[in-house]
Amino acid sequence: MQPPAPESQQVLAPLTSAAAFLVLTIEEGGEETVRDLLGDLAGLARAFGFGAPDAGLNCVAGIGSDAWDRLFAYPRPAELHPFRPIDGPRHHAPATPGDLLFHLRATRTDLCFAFASEIMRRLRGAVVLQDEVQGFKYLDVRDLLGFVDGTENPVGATARAAVVIGDEDPEHAGGSYVIVQKYLHDLDTWNALPVEAQERIIGRTKATNIELDAPGSHVDLNTVVGPDGEERKILRDNMPFGSPGRGEFGTYYIGYARTPEVTELMLERMFVGVPPTGHDRILDFSTAVTGTLFYVPSADLLDDLPPLPATAARTAAPGPAAPPDPPGDRPDLPGTPPSPDGGASGTGSDGSLGIGNLNRSTLP
Repeated sequence: MQPPAPESQQVLAPLTSAAAFLVLTIEEGGEETVRDLLGDLAGLARAFGFGAPDAGLNCVAGIGSDAWDRLFAYPRPAELHPFRPIDGPRHHAPATPGDLLFHLRATRTDLCFAFASEIMRRLRGAVVLQDEVQGFKYLDVRDLLGFVDGTENPVGATARAAVVIGDEDPEHAGGSYVIVQKYLHDLDTWNALPVEAQERIIGRTKATNIELDAPGSHVDLNTVVGPDGEERKILRDNMPFGSPGRGEFGTYYIGYARTPEVTELMLERMFVGVPPTGHDRILDFSTAVTGTLFYVPSADLLDDLPPLPATAARTAAPGPAAPPDPPGDRPDLPGTPPSPDGGASGTGSDGSLGIGNLNRSTLP
């Protein structure tokens, strides 16, 4: 009988009206603290969500390329690597630090806030915060540019096939990859454009969300077709964020996929362009300020974490051999003077056994 497929984290959970994103780097020596938190995530989600079962609270955790070998003595995911920056003719997609991603979702902002607060409390002193964003649903699921976002997200079996790793990497079946970027919008310049110009850039009508035949549009450049002629999909959970008082308006881009190759190709097409249309013109109004790639382990792996690399090495390696006694301290050798205790073989002047140091640091 075939064993059941590994359980995924809740990457396929539906979009919610609130979200929080934490991107962290791990301090030297903080690995144990991070692992303890990762192993407790499912229980924390149950605890915080228990009083609001209809709020859909969940948390997805991702591990960056540089952190994987520090946290786990386990084979690396086949396609895990640092985010690759992209230099287009006019626009740049930067790579920024990130060892851990926590993507929290719920229908209530307070639940995301409480869960994020507990994560940071548990990790205090073990991590450095690189980025924190509180996302929200805007109007009828629109971004701050005024267009509906996420229309073409796959659903059901199509979504699972697009997002969840299968037999191609059996040790990581049930996992996913995720790329996140933080975009800041120049809304004054964008809103000065006529609606028809905005629609040609996006590739959809603004009021009715109907797709247009617009070569070189944002929709067109993000449509990737495989060798078999089928469109290759990712799952976007983008969220608006901002602070009107600071004049900050943005979109937090987050794309889950079975392979990062698909998302990377979409970004390459956006920033470098596809002749003859050039780069995605949305980038003339939206600037990428972060970029990181993470592997999202299966829920099963988080429930039963592989050992720390140092622990695995100590378990596998034999202990250091005791150094031989110097000839002058061996009473059985010819010419060796008797010991002060009357020649009791194998004891030192203080009566201790001459078998080396038994401090914990010398034990295997």
